[in-house]
Order: sequence, then C-alpha cells, then structure tokens
Amino acid sequence: MDTKALLDPELREMAQGPLLPKLTDETIADIRGVMADQAPELNDPSSKGVYRKEIFVSVNGQPDVRCLLYGKLNGQEDASGYLHIHGGGYLFGSPEGSDPMNTHLASILNIVILSVDYRLAPENPIPAPLDDCYAALGWLHENAVELGVDPKRIGVGGESAGGGLAAALAIKARDEGEYGLCWQQLTYPMLDDRTGSSQHYGDPLVGEFVWTRELNQYGWSSYLGNAERTAPQVPGRLEEFRDLPPAWMFTASLDLFRDENILYAQNLMRSGVACDLVVYPGACHAFQRIESAAVSKRYREEFVSSLKRGLKCG
Repeated sequence: MDTKALLDPELREMAQGPLLPKLTDETIADIRGVMADQAPELNDPSSKGVYRKEIFVSVNGQPDVRCLLYGKLNGQEDASGYLHIHGGGYLFGSPEGSDPMNTHLASILNIVILSVDYRLAPENPIPAPLDDCYAALGWLHENAVELGVDPKRIGVGGESAGGGLAAALAIKARDEGEYGLCWQQLTYPMLDDRTGSSQHYGDPLVGEFVWTRELNQYGWSSYLGNAERTAPQVPGRLEEFRDLPPAWMFTASLDLFRDENILYAQNLMRSGVACDLVVYPGACHAFQRIESAAVSKRYREEFVSSLKRGLKCG
C-alpha cells in the first residue's frame, strides 16, 4: 500500500527507496562493510567539554565487550548515568553511529554515558547481545563512585533494536535484582518478534519505509536463532510488567513498531508503571536522519527534556 502521501512533507525523501537491500546471512558482512565505509569520522568531543574513552567490559568469560564512555572533562560529582544501546535491527550498528548525540547529551545534561558495542546477530544470537548489555550495566554500577555517578540515577535507553535491548535489560535487571535502573528511554523500540509475520501482519499503513515486515522477520529470526521466543529477550511477550522502571515510549504513526510500542506502553501503565507515550504523526522509522525537518528538531528537544526528567539531572 502506498502511504507516501501520509508522510510529513519534509520527510518525503524517506520514501525514495529502501535503505537496506534484501538481507541474507551471506550479504550481512558486505552491507556492514559499506556502512562502515560511509560512516563519518568522529569529532573531537573536547570542544564540548566532554571526553570519550574506549573501555572493555568482561562478559562471563567471553571476549570483552567494547564500549564508549562519555563524561565531562573537568570531572563530575552526583551525576546521573545513562547506558545507551544503539539500533540496527540486532544486525548492524556501533556506538560510533550515536556519537554526536551522546557527546551532546553528556555536554548539556552533565551525565556519564556508556554506549555498548554489543555482539550482533546472526553470528551472535541470544543470549550474547543481552549478556553484553547486562555486563555493561554492571560495570557502570560497579564504577559509579569513581565516575561520580549516583547509582540510584542510572537509566537505560536506545533506538529500534537498541530500544528493544533496553527494554529487555530493564526486565532482566528487575528479575535479577542485582543492578537498579531508574528510567527507560525508548525510541520506537523493536519489542515483538511476531510483528509483520503472516499471522500478525498488522495495519497496512505502517512499515512501508526503511524497516519493513520482511526485514523485521529476518532480524528477529537472526537474533533469536533456535531459542524459545519469550521475555526478556522478546519484551513484547512479557506477562508481568510490575516494578519495571518508569519509561518514555516514543513511536511514529507510520513506523512498523507503532502498535507494539503503544501496547507495551499500555501494559506498563496498566501495571502501575509511569510511562509517557508519544506518537508523532507523519513520521516513519529513522525519520531523524533528516535533521533539518521540523519534526526531527521537535524530537530532539523532547528527547533531551524527557531524559533530563527521567535521570533527575540537576
């Protein structure tokens, strides 16, 4: 179904063609290589009064997970912590892709950010990606004093698959009872493996641009492998929502994840968990790529405001 006319006029270029070709296990490496070649060089964060450090976190005897750590150059006290998880359908991406935003957030909110370079599917299906994120959360808690972070003000967030992992991590942290989280910052999170399947095709008005039903099913199949399809790895299958951290749930009217995002937010609210639910009309998945669009500027402002509130930044 042609839904281009429903896009915000400033976002029409998102409908010009697929950002990704047909995905197979054989093409993943080549596509990642093209993405790496197209990635811009990192800027020096010191111009914003911020440091960026590469660190490595031990994961259950497995190869250490690489992370990027951000904070103020002049040091911090009583700061909030934010564990960021990048998107990419569980198949692509790296912390470098979120570097401009994480540098900006560390500068203006005076927070410490740890961005996780988790292992990717299909080479590393669950539990590897979630184990990496959980280990990073543990590192952030265990080094909180040295970093000047209040361990009671540590939140998690991400976009798309990163948002799905953030939601999964919040569930795992609650169930394990080892590390606390005060906030979930979820931007059109990838939550439910059933979305876009033949049994759960959903509203034909969503999922035409950027991240389609076909891509979604491939991403989930790669991520889950032969594992049982259950929470926490599939947050959309969660049955008990009580005692999860408060959340900001952002989605878009033409995004494939719209309805699963709204349902997840409703389930949080039904369980007594505070949740802001924001749905932008005329927007699709990854619309923020068009940075000059008014809707993208609005998103960035609301994102910063909600994260500041959720992390209780001074």
